[in-house]
Amino acid sequence: MIRDTFPATRDAGISRLTQFAPRAGQAYASGRNADPGPDQASAVSMLSPYLRYRMITEQEVVGATLGQHSLPAAEKYVQEVLWRTYWKGWLEMRPSVWAQYLQERDRQRDNFPNARAIRSAEAGETGIEGFDDWSRELVKTGYLHNHARMWFASIWIFTLRLPWALGADFFLRHLVDADAASNTLSWRWVAGLQTVGKAYLATTDNIARFTNGRFAPKGLATIATMPTEMLVCAAKPLPQIGYFDTQKPAFLLVTPEDLHPESLFSAPAKINGAGILFDTDTLWGDKARSFVARAANDAAERICSNFKCPTKLYNNLDAASLIGQAREAGAEQIITSYAPVGPVADALARIAPSLASEEVPLVQIRRSWDERFWPHATKGFFPFKESIPKILREMGLSS
Repeated sequence: MIRDTFPATRDAGISRLTQFAPRAGQAYASGRNADPGPDQASAVSMLSPYLRYRMITEQEVVGATLGQHSLPAAEKYVQEVLWRTYWKGWLEMRPSVWAQYLQERDRQRDNFPNARAIRSAEAGETGIEGFDDWSRELVKTGYLHNHARMWFASIWIFTLRLPWALGADFFLRHLVDADAASNTLSWRWVAGLQTVGKAYLATTDNIARFTNGRFAPKGLATIATMPTEMLVCAAKPLPQIGYFDTQKPAFLLVTPEDLHPESLFSAPAKINGAGILFDTDTLWGDKARSFVARAANDAAERICSNFKCPTKLYNNLDAASLIGQAREAGAEQIITSYAPVGPVADALARIAPSLASEEVPLVQIRRSWDERFWPHATKGFFPFKESIPKILREMGLSS
């Protein structure tokens, strides 16, 4: 059980956001790269699990931030939130990259000749200062500072010469905020695959500076020997979503991709029942499962209060049982928040044909935040960020 660093309730996320928002300007910009270590106060928001499972939304976080600061003053933090949106949009238009990652992970699991080196890295027994500490911290707490994640990935790939896909898998199996898009594409970026030919190389000086001298590892790679892969396909249009008939009774399916459905589905939707999926192979590790199981209970209370409907929790996504619950509720459709590329989307795709054959359509609804931002993730982040001010103004979040 993870210590109570991340109480798994929406109220806890809102409280943390309220406390952080006044510091989202210069204090964040000047201190965001510093990792003082576990249990130490830092400049970062520590909101990632709440955002990952959308217990609070990106729109809420940016809105609270810009309620305290101008966009130029809080630019660094707003961009950090939008990196998450960018990664999801980028992968949504290139789903084959996720499939390629899974194939590469499985290939390396089966064929990498030095299993002992992998075990040593995961156990924090390489002898590399800092790296070993972060490995143990990750396994123990389910969390690492973002800068430490970059250093760790760089040392894994370039100093230890281990497969990047197995490092990404190690993170997914232990992070409480494990996310297909952010994790996979960040590891690709460090490895020099995301921005082809441009890798991230950790240095002793940088680590020593931003850990306040706690770590100064020696013998780090000074040359980035980058892996290669097949060319990534060009961006495709975003997948179409179905039609949600608000006049027909519906059964609400809540998944770990969005645990705040009351901000997406509201009157005049006729929601007769709800089911919350909280623990399947759509989650990777014990830390994520533990957090989401607790968060599901919190979501159930909110759903019962908001929609006045019976709500059940279940830990596997089975088409037959889902159809049975929908019919028991008198629903003519199943509605759910859109699941971006990843295990939940894969699971929904597997059951959708069975639901359709029983004439209980599964309708996925995308949030306006994603609808507005994702289409701009066709290239790199810097072209994407040019769209940010205009979209935020259109959404009434910025002047």
